[in-house]
Amino acid sequence: MSGGSLVTPAVRQRIRGLAVPIALALGRLGLTPNALTVIGFLGTCAAAVAAALQAWALAGVLVLVFGIFDLFDGALARATGRASRFGAFLDSTLDRTGENLVYVGIVIGSGAAGYLVGSGLGALALALASVVTYTRAKAEAVGLHGEVGVAPRPERLVLLAAGLIGTGARGGLAGAAGAVSWPEQWLTTVDGSWVLFLSLALIAGLSGITVIQRIVHVRSQLDQQVTAAPQGGARER
Repeated sequence: MSGGSLVTPAVRQRIRGLAVPIALALGRLGLTPNALTVIGFLGTCAAAVAAALQAWALAGVLVLVFGIFDLFDGALARATGRASRFGAFLDSTLDRTGENLVYVGIVIGSGAAGYLVGSGLGALALALASVVTYTRAKAEAVGLHGEVGVAPRPERLVLLAAGLIGTGARGGLAGAAGAVSWPEQWLTTVDGSWVLFLSLALIAGLSGITVIQRIVHVRSQLDQQVTAAPQGGARER
């Protein structure tokens, strides 16, 4: 069952399998799983700086490259038997921090270009994506499964990278400040504001849907537990 995600578990498993040889090669260079996690985080921080400086295409490429790079730490840990609870904690913490920093970079870059719509959508995407992560963590903290929904982190990163690269390919946000006064102007503008708008709107909207899916999923699990529990008057043997 895919849990409503846009990518099936079978596809995810194939992608993880492709990552193993590269991860082992990195391990032979002396890199540990935790070192790969930190390298991936630093690359994502570079993407955030690029977005803040309005180097949109570079930011998108960095998000894509280091989003893929994020596969290698877990693959190396599993393949070498070095998986640990701290490693999983560090990976999850830095992954979410890095993604949020990219949204902050978009907010800053959009604001500097005078594209306040982009700043607002970037802040909304940050908020809702953070809640997606929180709902999973909270579900697992109370012993329930929480990884369902249409927009977990990999799907968000693909949308984010595509939006940033597309924005850069369309010339950035050079005309955005004057393009948002009227819908007609926004739709016909030759810069990349509409690409960034679409990307962030999709991330925010799908993240909101994912939060609802996870709430419903957790509620369903709790209802099933109540249904499966012994009746109050029954004797236990």
